[in-house]
Amino acid sequence: QVQLVESGGGLVQAGGSLRLSCAASGLSSSDLGMGWFRQVPGKEREPVAAINWSGRSTYVADSAKGRFTISRDKARNTIYLQMNNLEPEDTAVYYCAADRDSTGWSIDPDVYEYWGQGTQVTVSS
Repeated sequence: QVQLVESGGGLVQAGGSLRLSCAASGLSSSDLGMGWFRQVPGKEREPVAAINWSGRSTYVADSAKGRFTISRDKARNTIYLQMNNLEPEDTAVYYCAADRDSTGWSIDPDVYEYWGQGTQVTVSS
């Protein structure tokens, strides 16, 4: 079983920065593909970024390229989402997820078995 705990969300003005953290615990959690997703009410959960087990392969959504960076610290079993130059459109609940069956990354939320509780990010204009 893997448990994921997100932190780092909050309220920030447009142009500001936040760093989200997702601490994972459980068997072999450091060897799993992981990702960040976000969701606003009434819309489907969308992928933001994803990272493979080693941290050497990553994905960032087009809407976040050049602004967001995903990374992981295997020693701490933690992944991060550094978000710079935030825009009001980035306002959402952000979730981290872990894929029990793969060391790679995926942008399909259905392949992820483990999810955190979510952290709210609000960007004011």
